[in-house]
Amino acid sequence: MFTTAHLTRWLCGLTLTAQLHADLTPEQQQVPLEQMPPAGSTAARIVLIAGTPSNKPGQHEYFAGCALLRDWLAAVPGVAPVMVAQGWPNNEAVLDGAAAVLLFMDGGEKLPFLTPERWAKMQALAAAGTGLAILHQGIDCPADRAQAFQEWFGAAFQADIGCRGHWDVKFDTIPAHPTTQGMKPFELLKDGWLYNLHLAQGAVPVLACPMPDSSRKTADAKAHAGRAETVAWAYERPNGGRSFGFTGCDLHANWADANQRLLVLNGLLWTAKLDPALLTTAPTLTEADLKKNWDRKLFVKKPAAAK
Repeated sequence: MFTTAHLTRWLCGLTLTAQLHADLTPEQQQVPLEQMPPAGSTAARIVLIAGTPSNKPGQHEYFAGCALLRDWLAAVPGVAPVMVAQGWPNNEAVLDGAAAVLLFMDGGEKLPFLTPERWAKMQALAAAGTGLAILHQGIDCPADRAQAFQEWFGAAFQADIGCRGHWDVKFDTIPAHPTTQGMKPFELLKDGWLYNLHLAQGAVPVLACPMPDSSRKTADAKAHAGRAETVAWAYERPNGGRSFGFTGCDLHANWADANQRLLVLNGLLWTAKLDPALLTTAPTLTEADLKKNWDRKLFVKKPAAAK
């Protein structure tokens, strides 16, 4: 018999579905969101949190990037990826007991977890030893949060010494680390980078390269002209939790590089305390895959300057 309780649960389900799908494109609405693994599953849950739409089409494609990662992780034995859209889960229970959480979103004052309640949730995850991974400008944080970022993620970007911009980079040397397993020297074109980070003591650089000296805008950066700068790192926190970060991933097209795919996937498995060897090769990617699930982005053309 269909009771009032059944009706209430049904209406709540409809409300949650509407919240999850608000502002998503019809294509994005086909991606399962906040879908927990079956009861009794022993798979390691990796939560992928995609930020809200940002920047130009093809840049900051947080939803599309996380959707790709979700598909690739779903094919790894013993892994249960859970995707979250719009910067924070509607049902925070998806975070409880997670092996690792990835944050791929705008940084600075736009970080979606700066409110007291969400900040406390992040603090609890870090204290519980949950794996934490962060991509691109998510590592940029307000100055009063920088110490916590170093403790949680192993690094913080701050304007006092940090630099950022878009250019080609070349990684000639790949150091040995679980997060770099299977990678070879490679180049990434026209991506966006943040460098000269405040790294936590014990953070291990896993990817570094020279940056254009013209990009060195701070006094500290200018003092280290020619130095290879860390853009990916791994950090074993004092409480046993693991953290991984990579400041690339601005340009969605660069997921086409197998080395980038391996780096981020290895980093996620490592933070979840799984063996990156579970991923024997980089997952395949087609041109059609790269074009899926882009955000709807509206721009107002600025009027031409008066002559």
